[in-house]
Amino acid sequence: MREELIISGRMNPNVDPSLHIWHWQIPLYLFLGGVAAGILFFASLYYIMGREKKYPAAIKWAPMLTPFFLMLGLAALFFDLNHKAFFWQLYLSIRLESPMSWGAWTLLAITPLSMIWSATWLKELVPVWQWKLPFLDQLEVFFIKYRMILAWMMLIYAVILGVYTGILLSAFNARPLWNTSILGPLFFASSLSTGSAVIMLMAKSHLERNIFSRIDLLLIGIELFLIVHMFMGFQASTQVQIEAANMFLGGPYTEVFWIFVVFIGLLLPAFLEVLELLGYKIPIVITSTLVLTGGLFLRFIIVYAGQASRYLY
Repeated sequence: MREELIISGRMNPNVDPSLHIWHWQIPLYLFLGGVAAGILFFASLYYIMGREKKYPAAIKWAPMLTPFFLMLGLAALFFDLNHKAFFWQLYLSIRLESPMSWGAWTLLAITPLSMIWSATWLKELVPVWQWKLPFLDQLEVFFIKYRMILAWMMLIYAVILGVYTGILLSAFNARPLWNTSILGPLFFASSLSTGSAVIMLMAKSHLERNIFSRIDLLLIGIELFLIVHMFMGFQASTQVQIEAANMFLGGPYTEVFWIFVVFIGLLLPAFLEVLELLGYKIPIVITSTLVLTGGLFLRFIIVYAGQASRYLY
């Protein structure tokens, strides 16, 4: 009688009965990367359109925060690694079929781009600023001269980073909740919304705040549309995806998702922005905080619920 040895990853306690590998560091990284992508998208887009005088908060002030957001996100990602000393091996190859490879190389490009972009506005925003090393003045002149090229590069990488935060999850076919093409557009729309919220917080002119309030209102509508269609797609799909949707439709994630993401993060700020547009005085810090809170909860809930969803064998 011949015996066969079967080795299965499902015998790993971190996999069966549900995945328990990604903790708070991953959704925090996805959130911070998304906010940075949203800010840099608007900064580069409106600079290309020649609106630097009309939207100074979007183009000059808010991008100053993005290097810190990106570095904090990278620190969270690094903290999550089991083999921290070998992170550099991600940069030994480019794998076009791997979302993680796309993310690693995108972050390697957009982080210094955000630093350079911020540095080109420092002397204008802080007149007393002086570079202590002479060659930095020459670099500043060089990058200011080619700022338009810098803006186009930043725009492209901001789109890739914003979409990647959702595609990173949807690439995991073994997790029914994540296995949907809507996550990429949903996370990108959320990135733009949270980015506009930061810009609204930093805007000094009523005109700029009003414009980005309108933009955010549109983005909230898009997010609601994508969320509804995501659940409609699950309900019209296989049994495991119906069960994944039911986690939010009467299951364990129902209250936290519909209260903190949909109501607090989308519907309530949309209502406040409509009141603001109608002439009512609504503190912008309240609206922006609600949008950022909803964006943060969206990442945490999707990451944790996705690990709990699974195929039954």
